[in-house]
Amino acid sequence: MSVITQLPTFYISTPHVCSYFPDREASTVFVDPQNPADTVTYNYLIRVGFRRSGDLVYRPQCYDCNDCVSVRLPVAAFQLRRNQKRIARRNADLQVNIVPGEFRQEHFELYKKYQQGRHPDSSMNDDNPDHYEEFLFYQGIDTELVEFRLGGRLLCVAVTDIVADGLSAVYTFYDPDDARRSLGVNAILWQVEEARKRGKPHVYLGYWIKRHEKMHYKIDYSPVEGFIEKKWRLIEREQFS
Repeated sequence: MSVITQLPTFYISTPHVCSYFPDREASTVFVDPQNPADTVTYNYLIRVGFRRSGDLVYRPQCYDCNDCVSVRLPVAAFQLRRNQKRIARRNADLQVNIVPGEFRQEHFELYKKYQQGRHPDSSMNDDNPDHYEEFLFYQGIDTELVEFRLGGRLLCVAVTDIVADGLSAVYTFYDPDDARRSLGVNAILWQVEEARKRGKPHVYLGYWIKRHEKMHYKIDYSPVEGFIEKKWRLIEREQFS
């Protein structure tokens, strides 16, 4: 594993309305965008709770709130729950292809359909392909796109960063007409198995947000670790209910 020799310059944003709790203020620490993190730096930063959105490498750092918890799955100890086994069986008929992390029109069309079907009021429901690329891709990171197809038809794409000690689930989008397949869950299960095959110990899932219903799914995986008080700690669902 390469060793970082110099930390990048960090900035902190001015307080702004929280994206998840409109009655709260939030602040974010981020890497100087004029000197973006390279692969070695990002490998270090993800292990201390950072995340990326496009080429913005950031971590929430709010004055009076610690609800955003970076979480990851320890691959060797991961155990499928009963419903996850059903989801894996339900999607066993899908073909999986791994392609380089670059723009493809077919992917973009699926992304637009996903946003229109699942997040119609979101700022990401946008027809601009440049915004799509800015959100998902970053030249300094090794990114793969995992395609899930049924008879050639594209159902799901999982944007996955390859980091030194694992895989990082950046974003997943899928055909909302096939919601019964639970394609997002299936993509995570695939990433866990793929990390196991590659000998990588973790799958990073980004931020789990305390008491936010849309983030509850991230602690439905067992076991799950959270970066809490500067250490990765095993967490239990009842701790954060």
